[in-house]
Amino acid sequence: MAEQKTNVMRLLEQKKIPYTAHSYPHGDGAVDGVTVARITGQDLAKVFKTLVAQGASRRVYVFVIPVAAELALKKAAKAVGEKSIAMVKVSELLALTGYVRGGCSPVGMKKLYPTTFHSSIEGLDTVLVSAGKIGWQIELEPAELIRLTRGMTADIAEE
Repeated sequence: MAEQKTNVMRLLEQKKIPYTAHSYPHGDGAVDGVTVARITGQDLAKVFKTLVAQGASRRVYVFVIPVAAELALKKAAKAVGEKSIAMVKVSELLALTGYVRGGCSPVGMKKLYPTTFHSSIEGLDTVLVSAGKIGWQIELEPAELIRLTRGMTADIAEE
């Protein structure tokens, strides 16, 4: 099967950032990250999900956390200097990011939103995030991912 290139993959190639593409079987709907990690045989600690939230100021933020964790809204708000944050509605996701639920990548969104990665990413050799399309993941070095998204790290998850 010929590898499908997503915009995320093209962007990484343009920037000369090495990555490994992983595909997984899926149905029509979004697949949760824990299931994706199991299907692809990956360590749960290395597979991250991308969440999009909005602050009290109406600014949009991207949070990238391990798939088995939950976003700690108070910690996340504090990390980005907001009074509070709330998840954006699934119906708003495509318009804001260019991605659908289950295929949302921190790389290549319509705009470069302030991006915060869970601090556990710093201890990993490689990390997997969505390649921007359901059924595809990319694996790359955390430092490259953080640099590309101009991201920062913080403790933003609840186990």
